[in-house]
Amino acid sequence: MRLSKLLEGIAVKKIVCETEWDREISEIVADSRKRTDKGLFVCLSGGKIDAHVFVGEAVAHGAVAIVTERELQTKVPQILVENTRVAFALFSSAFYGNPSSGLKIVGITGTNGKTTTAHMLASILRQAGKSVGVIGTLGVEYGNEHLSTHLTTPDPDELQSIFAEMRQKRVEYVVMEVSAHALYYQKLAGIRFTACIFTNLTQDHLDFFPTMQAYQEAKSQLFSSEICPVAILNGDDETGRVFGSFRSLENAKTLYYGLLNPADAFAVITDEGLGGTECMLNLNDKLCRATLSMAGKHNVYNALAAALCAQELGVEMQTIADGLTALSGVSGRLERIRNSHVYVDFAHTPDGLEKSLETLREHCKGRLLCLFGCGGNRDRTKRPLMGETAAKRADFSILTSDNPRYEDPLDILSEIEKGYRRYSVKYVVVPDRKKAIEYALESLGKNDVLLVAGKGGERYQEIMGIKHPFNDNAIIEKWLEEKEWKPRG
Repeated sequence: MRLSKLLEGIAVKKIVCETEWDREISEIVADSRKRTDKGLFVCLSGGKIDAHVFVGEAVAHGAVAIVTERELQTKVPQILVENTRVAFALFSSAFYGNPSSGLKIVGITGTNGKTTTAHMLASILRQAGKSVGVIGTLGVEYGNEHLSTHLTTPDPDELQSIFAEMRQKRVEYVVMEVSAHALYYQKLAGIRFTACIFTNLTQDHLDFFPTMQAYQEAKSQLFSSEICPVAILNGDDETGRVFGSFRSLENAKTLYYGLLNPADAFAVITDEGLGGTECMLNLNDKLCRATLSMAGKHNVYNALAAALCAQELGVEMQTIADGLTALSGVSGRLERIRNSHVYVDFAHTPDGLEKSLETLREHCKGRLLCLFGCGGNRDRTKRPLMGETAAKRADFSILTSDNPRYEDPLDILSEIEKGYRRYSVKYVVVPDRKKAIEYALESLGKNDVLLVAGKGGERYQEIMGIKHPFNDNAIIEKWLEEKEWKPRG
């Protein structure tokens, strides 16, 4: 694509070039180390590195033009813009032919529940006969394709490539998880959503955001009336009500769901157990009975969010109920392993861990065991809080490694212990996660329940920059098979 074509409709401050600037562009790149043939290099600022200083390396590796916030010493054409992160998103979209304009995109943000809500909504839409793509923590899926991604919300060049492929495969709806980091870095610039969902806001990512207020402000960007015509908000969450209040000033359509406060969508739980929940949904005074394969009130919230959004998209009530019922579960989201009393969950925040333990406690006839750790090089302040939560809610805990990354696992565990010991000493430390899981399984009594938390469906454990193959489910499955374990009721 010619650079002049790429620039159409995008605001630029200035083009600096000693010779002919209208080059042929073969791809958009933001990594100066990547070898490219006729690439357009975008100098991303912010974070830990300012890529403006690596322009020489990018040009040496094949970049034929650069996008920059300031004039630099280079012979290739320079496209000066106000913000290179916004430009990265807009140039990536333009390069792939603005594919999001041909898709109906639903964005979902919140600390917890994004993945489950996304898969619930996708199941409903598929039940309605729609072609659906999903982008999130568990990867990208559409049709028979399932691709892995290393970020909840991919970077703009990858994201727009995915959109383009989906549009080519005639995908109609895209349900995507939107992280706070993606919003902060403006990865979604230029995308207009069909609707957006907010699940909740609790402590997380304070290694990146200086305060909870800053974290909330990043999330709030998704609900600007300019990019989100319809907002589906958790009315029982204080932040959800805050988002709704500023949308009311913009006269933007806003719908609420919840179990505690008056809302457009609410539910009455008629039966619940470890195997799932039955409830009556009321969506704008229309009723349907739904059976959820996942336990817990937090999953009723997720179902309400998905159902209310689906209704707004024109899906009939019975189809909504059938779509929720059709979803057998979501990988690593309070996932029951082989009908046992062992559950794997992605819970990696104090709130997420508390909700999962509370759900299991309601139906546990014996001891409630909890195995968890905390990730390295992430929010350290939540480590003692996670310890406190487990000490209060579980009868016994196995503290172990999560993804230690570049930290010493024992240092992480020591910080968890500080919180745990304020309320209980009923725990053991087993740093090796595989051995910890096996220890926990060996400790299970007849009526005991075990929650293995933190990593969910992840298929790796990150240690010193290397992602080693690792999956909680696989270890549990192997142990159950070796013990010739029989399903329980």
